[in-house]
Amino acid sequence: MSWEQIERPVLGHRIGGHVVMRGEGALAVEDPCSARPYGEIPIASAAEVDAAVAAAKAAFRAPAWRQLAPLARERLLHKLADAIEADAPHMAALEALDTGRPIALTETVDIPGACAWLRTYAGWPTKLHGRAGSLAAATIPHHAYVRREPVGVVAAITPWNFPLILSLFKTAPALAAGCTVVLKPAPETPLTALRLAELALQVGFPPGVLNVVLGDGASTGAALVTHPDVAKIAFTGSTATGQAILGASVPELKRVTLELGGKSPSIICADADLARAIPEAAMACFFNSGQVCYAGTRLYVHRSQYEAVLQGLAEVAGTLKLGPSWSRDSALGPLISARQRDKVDGLVSRARASGIAEVGPRGAAPEHGHYYAPTILRDVPPEAEIAREEVFGPVLAVTAFDDVDEAIAMANDSVYGLAAHVWTRDLRIAHHASARLEAGTVFVNCMLLADPSFPFGGMKKSGIGRENGAEVFDAYLETKSVVIALN
Repeated sequence: MSWEQIERPVLGHRIGGHVVMRGEGALAVEDPCSARPYGEIPIASAAEVDAAVAAAKAAFRAPAWRQLAPLARERLLHKLADAIEADAPHMAALEALDTGRPIALTETVDIPGACAWLRTYAGWPTKLHGRAGSLAAATIPHHAYVRREPVGVVAAITPWNFPLILSLFKTAPALAAGCTVVLKPAPETPLTALRLAELALQVGFPPGVLNVVLGDGASTGAALVTHPDVAKIAFTGSTATGQAILGASVPELKRVTLELGGKSPSIICADADLARAIPEAAMACFFNSGQVCYAGTRLYVHRSQYEAVLQGLAEVAGTLKLGPSWSRDSALGPLISARQRDKVDGLVSRARASGIAEVGPRGAAPEHGHYYAPTILRDVPPEAEIAREEVFGPVLAVTAFDDVDEAIAMANDSVYGLAAHVWTRDLRIAHHASARLEAGTVFVNCMLLADPSFPFGGMKKSGIGRENGAEVFDAYLETKSVVIALN
């Protein structure tokens, strides 16, 4: 059995409500569980990108969208969430096929998460108010007020690890703000983005409000981020690509938010509840086969608990069955591609060659597909490559510490600052570590929570700006002051 026979959207761009098959060349897309292609996508050239941006710009200016009442935008977002819920088995299967993630997870994480983001932001259109006030230094009477207006066309560029949810990190608040969107999914995972665009059209979003262009970064992505009519770029992906996007945005001074790489630390303190900390620290790294931007891939353990934690981690790793996305017995799926698997294996091989020891034997992996079993490395020096480079695979680097400030210092010794995890029973340590850790999000006695109500993003090379929460609207709304003389 596989997902290869599931009904799939036509693999073409969605521009102005139409399916467009044009492009310069094509890219194969495959099921990572079998390493077999199931189709190919056209690579959008500058012409297709220009058509998508033009459709979004026209829709942004058209009364059907621009003059839509806030409550009507709210209803559309709720109707889109309703449509996803009604199509949930299909959407979950599409996400499982594209990503290799087990169907039990796409059903319980991806689809409910997508609906949660839509429903949260559905409540915002009627809350995006400006303000009225008085001028501080004027000597004659004026009426002054502030408007908050949508920025215009948004380019949303998303990665392959959580295609649907990360698309809605961007599209849900953008649409709530009244913007229009050109969404470019990762070339490896186009299916749920295409289905999202189909459902949006079906529930009543005007054509051109949500467009999808398929393709690579070098051609399609570059044309999109440099397009003069794109006002805002929202990107999730690698730090190197984010830096290139930031540079490309300079000539037009586009608004940019970047959620980039991570090498997130976890700290298990001497007083931690190990029955909770060990499995959570393990899954903070191994969930989704380590393909999580804020995965806890560096683990610092108090020396008094070090050996017990290592043993417990190995036991957890041994219970995680690797298998295809269609099997409900699978706990972990494959990595996204052969290229990604080779990258992960290269980092681990170099670590072992440098003398870093592996804890316990690795679990069995299916013969076909891009699988990589959870791997635990012990006594990892802070300066080691495996402790500093983002792996994006199920590889956990473990190091002992004697004092919590030592652990915090090692945690902060990184170019990244996306997230951090701390396990302790002591509230003083919890607040002290949370204040000192250089990370956009600190989780205490929990792990890998993402919620539309709270801002998410990184410090240092982990990004610029924030997604989610009320803070996200700073990127999708322009602030305009209006001053009217009354004399």
